[in-house]
Amino acid sequence: MLEFMDHVRAAFYAQSAWNVDNSYASLTTTAHNLLDFRIPNGIRLHISSLSSPNFATSYTLGSTGVVDGSLSFLYSSLGLHFKSKSRNVHLGNVVSGYRQLRELHKHERLAQELMGYDGAETQKKKDSLLYGRLYLPGSTLEALYLRRISPTSLLRLNCVSDDSLPNGGTLLALLQNDNGKYSHEYLYSTDSSLFGVRGLYNFGYDPRFPLLRPSGRRPAHPWDHQNGRLSIGAEAYFSPVNKSGGISTGLRFTTLPIHTGFPYTMTLTVNPLMGNLSSTYAVKAGPNLALCSRFDFNVYSYESDVVLGLELWQRRQTSPEVAWAKELVKPGWEMAHDTNGALKARVDNHGRVGLSWECRIKELLVSFGAGLNLKKRDSVLASVGMEFSYSS
Repeated sequence: MLEFMDHVRAAFYAQSAWNVDNSYASLTTTAHNLLDFRIPNGIRLHISSLSSPNFATSYTLGSTGVVDGSLSFLYSSLGLHFKSKSRNVHLGNVVSGYRQLRELHKHERLAQELMGYDGAETQKKKDSLLYGRLYLPGSTLEALYLRRISPTSLLRLNCVSDDSLPNGGTLLALLQNDNGKYSHEYLYSTDSSLFGVRGLYNFGYDPRFPLLRPSGRRPAHPWDHQNGRLSIGAEAYFSPVNKSGGISTGLRFTTLPIHTGFPYTMTLTVNPLMGNLSSTYAVKAGPNLALCSRFDFNVYSYESDVVLGLELWQRRQTSPEVAWAKELVKPGWEMAHDTNGALKARVDNHGRVGLSWECRIKELLVSFGAGLNLKKRDSVLASVGMEFSYSS
């Protein structure tokens, strides 16, 4: 389940019209959500508040053998308006699961729809977000700075201050550019002076040059109403300090909302230097069920791994009359308002099992999870934990 500050940052991306899915880094987000979900360890309590549309705070207290915690503060120049109270928040927005991608839009038009600005104001608008988190008792400090420097560009700075790190900390700078049809990013890390670049290209319809609809003088582009989208991308990075680098490439095909069958997403990523190949397939098999599989293979060692996972939503029982009425409402209404919780499960070929149940109890968001190792008869239960979150 997303922590409160992650939920706030997601609202900032949405209200500033930034598409987090149009990036090479998000190529395998769906598989990651369904197969690599986090399992709580120990007991942890989160208390958060959106005291104003521009300011949020969060406090965490946990126990994993020793008592630890953190203090978080966030400021956004863009007023954020979303359901922040834990009793009202949509579970579908805080439980990361199957991601249904939307059609590509022209940035200026999307910004007008979401924020109500005209074109000139959108060009001048440069919203920013500041976030800081202090971990206790170790006094590790984490900071994040986001800046929308243009309708198609985003600057991101991540900083960590910790005495255990070389030079006492590290800084990661990331400049992202999203033009809809394609996106590219440049990054630099003070850790080993790492430089990197990555990009993503979407085949088919180009939102920057929309053609007239069939009612116009020219026919619509055959990709204008496509059922799916094929994307291909790559990344490369190099460290002059370590004199080492790496490259990877990948592709993704996913269905779009106009697709009339089951939504599904397929990805393939390749790291030629390390010899690693990874393929995933995820399908939304029904309104309450999503399934996913991942196959990893190394061409040098011939080692392979298989992971299977599912996400199952529990909904409240409704009368046939109410259920019929909800069919007339936009898709996703039931997921947002009539869900009791979500069960996630995964298992791999090494006998490792992960279970997670995320739900709402009264005014609390609750996440319970356990990790099992079926091949260790003497210690099958590897980890177990529970988290409680309250926000106002």
